[in-house]
Amino acid sequence: MTKYIAILFIAFIAIPTLTFAQGENDPTPAVPLTNKQIWSGTYSSDYVYAVRSMNDGEHFSAKEDQKIVKYSYSDFENAVGTIYDGAAHSLEFSDYFFNADETKVLLATETTPIFRRSFTANYYVVDLATNKATPLYDGGPQMLADFSPDGSKVAFVFENNIFIKNLADNSVFQITSDGRKNAVINGSSDWVYEEEFSVTKAFYWSPLGTKIAYLKFDESEVTDFTMDYYRGETYPSPYTFKYPKAGEDNSKLGLYVHTLESGKTAEVNIGNYEYVPRMKWTNDDNKLIFLVMNRHQNELSYVMSNIDANGLAEGKVFYTDKSDTYVQVDDNLIFLEDGKSFLRTSEKSGYNHIYKVGFDGSETAVTTGDWDVINLKGVDTKKGLVYYSSAEEGAMNKALYSIRLDGKKKTKLSLRKGYNDAEFSTGMKYYMNYYSNANEPYLITVHNSKGKELSVLKDNESLKLSLGKLRVSKKEFITIKGATEDLNAWIIKPNNFDPAKKYPVYFNIYNGPGHNTVTDSWGGDNFMYHQLLAKNGYIVISVDTRGTMYRGAKFKKSTYLQLGKLETEDMIAVAKNVGAWDFVDKDRIGVMGWSYGGYMASLCMTKGADVFKMGIAVAPVTNWRWYDNIYTERFMRTPQENPDGYDDNSPINHVEKMKGKYLLVHGSGDDNVHVQNSMEMIEALVEKNIDFDMFIYTNKNHGIYGGATREHLFNKLLRFTKANL
Repeated sequence: MTKYIAILFIAFIAIPTLTFAQGENDPTPAVPLTNKQIWSGTYSSDYVYAVRSMNDGEHFSAKEDQKIVKYSYSDFENAVGTIYDGAAHSLEFSDYFFNADETKVLLATETTPIFRRSFTANYYVVDLATNKATPLYDGGPQMLADFSPDGSKVAFVFENNIFIKNLADNSVFQITSDGRKNAVINGSSDWVYEEEFSVTKAFYWSPLGTKIAYLKFDESEVTDFTMDYYRGETYPSPYTFKYPKAGEDNSKLGLYVHTLESGKTAEVNIGNYEYVPRMKWTNDDNKLIFLVMNRHQNELSYVMSNIDANGLAEGKVFYTDKSDTYVQVDDNLIFLEDGKSFLRTSEKSGYNHIYKVGFDGSETAVTTGDWDVINLKGVDTKKGLVYYSSAEEGAMNKALYSIRLDGKKKTKLSLRKGYNDAEFSTGMKYYMNYYSNANEPYLITVHNSKGKELSVLKDNESLKLSLGKLRVSKKEFITIKGATEDLNAWIIKPNNFDPAKKYPVYFNIYNGPGHNTVTDSWGGDNFMYHQLLAKNGYIVISVDTRGTMYRGAKFKKSTYLQLGKLETEDMIAVAKNVGAWDFVDKDRIGVMGWSYGGYMASLCMTKGADVFKMGIAVAPVTNWRWYDNIYTERFMRTPQENPDGYDDNSPINHVEKMKGKYLLVHGSGDDNVHVQNSMEMIEALVEKNIDFDMFIYTNKNHGIYGGATREHLFNKLLRFTKANL
């Protein structure tokens, strides 16, 4: 499900003591702020795009316009040189990928999105010695092109089949031939795997490039979903794809290994499991580990399969992680050089921590404590150090640490409190740190492995100056009492805030599992829109209710089987507590959310009708029966098993409670949360004769963007807010 829109906690007593807006004593009038400026990129951050560490671990490449430029980690002041200039060769590309010895590069051109992560492209292979660019394939746009480990071949997906191109003689051969649209997919994933397991590429070269392991999705029995696109033609164009809703059948899954030398393909027995969310070759060319998971997603097992020249041995489960609720699937899996073990993360202790797991099933904890590991960043095998990011400084913050494999000598590497993300060089000698906090845009720096800052890549000083001229209000962090416990929140107050006045409150929420809105990180365009609201006299607040992340598994999984129930109770309690503040007009409290946040805004306007005067729901789920099965069943099980959990917390079943002003917005081309959700909400509201406003963005997907769309949308949201709050 889409995620839309943390330094010091300030305890909530009755009225939070917060600083006033920045620049309040500056006599110079603030620069005006508009949605046009925000959504046209006037206040966008400088960033570093498509960074790749080079093989030597001393240099990295980055995409700058249509160039691939090479830099030194230790001396960033001057570029080492241009690796490839696409503009000079009349070739525009969106991304690039080196082969193993960095003598060739794959360029993705003319990319066309399919769903959230997937796309087709016309790939080119560039020989960097001659700068000659050769089309990868002339049969049509391809997907997921990937060099073999030795760089001599490229595998790709075309029309649901896997192909391999031999770069020595430009010959192309197929591994599979049964791929068909809305029937069989080889090497890529179906819609629900892409959305909920973040899997698009479903084929993997073995370490020596002698084999390819891949998944086959037989989705022929999965129910069709059709959306109409409006192209100015006499009849709309229907688009049909497979979408398994809660309680319905998934694709039939197969795991195969193709051996290039023999040309043979063998099927791997995955057992009686519903999902294979991850697979990865070990450092051994003949050992493949894949993960299997049951339909309830509360049991995740690791399977080792040994491959020989004549086929496959039976896979063996050697490690299992279980939960009373669900087991989270992530990419925290690193094989160690001993060939006998790997690192993974698990919430089995009550918090997400790193474990060293042996291929014999043995297990030892590398990190411990009442805090969550966020990402496993890598291992320096020579030094025996593990690098990871965590919420050790609180759920709002992200910091970088190193620790020995034996769990000793933990060292904090982050220099600044806020949100830090690190990308390490080959060999783990350097890392690029992406830092921001709630009121400062990205500071991108290069560090050595001990945390010492070596150079600044981007400081966004010009953006900071622009923000100063706007006299933006400072985002502050507080805690607010929910239904049962204190909850993390942030607040933005109007410019020239006067505590003697009464202000309306605009809650911007998400509240769903897997995403926090209350983080000490730069909020980008959403932050700027909240500044626009503050300039129009609104207090803007966001709250992370029960069910959100980085406060341990108990807090995160407390909403199991009852999505929406505890979150709504928390939001109603928070709104009542905020309404009691001396400077808040308790009769002018509104709420806005997108996706899961739109679902929550709808529940607040129904179950919390006596508290919330205005609600805006963008692309909301209105009944969990209409959302996909992997996401929904992870938290709710199936509708057949848990009908009350589905029905008691679906907004369509509570519309008769609504009293305030309600705006419903959706994209008609939303392949994720189907516009069906809003149409069914409309039916329920009309049936109860409840007045509301709505707007449909034709052909727009879940993100509702493109051209002037975002500006149009947020102008509409601003007008609705000013008219009704």
